[in-house]
Amino acid sequence: MSELDSKVLSSFKEVDEDKITQQLDEALRKLKKKIIVLDDDPTGVQTVHDISVYTDWSRKSIEDGFAEKNSMFFILTNSRAFTAEESKKLHEGIADNIQEVSKETGKDYILISRGDSTLRGHYPLETAVLRESIESNSENRFDGEIICPFFKEGSRFTIGNVHYVRYEDRLVPAGETEFAKDKTFGYKASHLGKWIEEKSQGEFREEDVTYVSLEDLRNVNIDKIKDDLMNIRDFNKVVVNAVDYIDIKIFALAFVAAVLDGKRFMVRSAASITKVLGNVADKKLLTRKELVNDNKNGGIIVVGSHVKKTSDQLEALRACQNIKFIEFNQHLVLDPVELKKEVEHVVAACEKYIKAGKTVVVYTRRERFDLNTEDKEEELKISVKISDAVTSIVQKLKVRPNFIVAKGGITSSEIGTKALGVKKATVMGQIKAGIPVWQTDAESKFSIMPYVIFPGNVGTISTLKEVVEILMGR
Repeated sequence: MSELDSKVLSSFKEVDEDKITQQLDEALRKLKKKIIVLDDDPTGVQTVHDISVYTDWSRKSIEDGFAEKNSMFFILTNSRAFTAEESKKLHEGIADNIQEVSKETGKDYILISRGDSTLRGHYPLETAVLRESIESNSENRFDGEIICPFFKEGSRFTIGNVHYVRYEDRLVPAGETEFAKDKTFGYKASHLGKWIEEKSQGEFREEDVTYVSLEDLRNVNIDKIKDDLMNIRDFNKVVVNAVDYIDIKIFALAFVAAVLDGKRFMVRSAASITKVLGNVADKKLLTRKELVNDNKNGGIIVVGSHVKKTSDQLEALRACQNIKFIEFNQHLVLDPVELKKEVEHVVAACEKYIKAGKTVVVYTRRERFDLNTEDKEEELKISVKISDAVTSIVQKLKVRPNFIVAKGGITSSEIGTKALGVKKATVMGQIKAGIPVWQTDAESKFSIMPYVIFPGNVGTISTLKEVVEILMGR
């Protein structure tokens, strides 16, 4: 653990970012490849706007994505809610469809597997399956994999090959955070080389990883970085250090140069590099005028995430006036009859208050429901049952709320796809840094409605309160 002050994040050489941005724009125009982002929950659009998100991976959706003028589109897999075997089958199917559409259209692609900026998820399973499936059905061969969990908006930085999470005035190594203790996706290492070795069970070793240093990036050693990339073989790993977007832009210049010279990489990353490779311009935060139509009904906030940050944000939200808080007892999950009654009770209360113009907060009990088992997949299945119950609350609503906020990656995915029935969303932008907003499609339950996707691990204690106050016009 180290103190965070201006010396740490501003201690690297300054670079002319405008010049780099112009060079990158020119390089990306030469790339002429479709960038496909497979998102393991809906929070991966935290940095982009005016980009499509397809909630299935059918041939039709992938064909539509390839046909878009945009160079990039997202496919929501929600695979973090799946077992390892389910995720494997899912990624095999996606790989087959992408490869077939690519062959038919004659358009090549770059795959980004967007994962959690705090290193949780089915890694290395997902990228390994994508590689194996594509290579077995085509002449494509992947030289390496880029590892880039940097996410500025969420205060995730990689320095000296160690990944950090910012807590107020401190940088905490990721392996020492609550996220590393995740029952399904836990890990110990904060050094990304060691993390790769740990997660791959030794298949890829720390000493064989190529590290792109902040020193080389800030000295704009693009030729050196490109040469390092040109030497990558056998799907070996490349760790990218970064403390700001300029680092990703400089790396992207070398990356694009290597790709144009014939190298093929897969990317496993958080949300920041998608913005850079997709050449997405900056956009101001969304305003209430853009988000709320004032239909006189109240809004609804659904809080499913159980990380400490979410619980703290929920407590801070209680200071808001004219909000009704409704607890959902997920501990009834093993009793289907009682669970059904609990859902019906919560839905009735939500209908009553929303019609009366009051905003409601539905939140799961802050005490996690834990099985007495060491079976990680059984734990995950119970989590999915709880998520399904929470999702059904929105699914059963008959009254159209003035706005919807979902807190937590899995929660927001399930509400978006199952409760709202969104097939293709457009990312409007962000209401706060790292907090994206979808616009639902015409066929969804509440059509053409802004839907706020609030990750469980993003923001300060007051950020949820601030978001709700924007939506309520305060």
